[in-house]
Amino acid sequence: MRIDILCKPESGRRCELTLNNVREALSQLGVEAEVHLYRDRRKMIDNRVYVAPALIIDDTLRVAGRVPDVKEITSLIVERPCYRKRLPEVA
Repeated sequence: MRIDILCKPESGRRCELTLNNVREALSQLGVEAEVHLYRDRRKMIDNRVYVAPALIIDDTLRVAGRVPDVKEITSLIVERPCYRKRLPEVA
């Protein structure tokens, strides 16, 4: 699982709150994930996000423009689709 947090370079407090909430939610669930914090306008534009902070879980934009609380992040992590391995195709 991959979680990206996109922020503007000058917004510090809200991004740190979002990062702390994500870490708290992951520790409550006991889930391991890659968590990346980006402070780059170009990355935001590439993902079509124009308000900060933004929370992206598995390449899907889930929250933008506000700091999600721990309960909301845990519900977003729990409801993500389960990935099943594809069966080998028989020719």
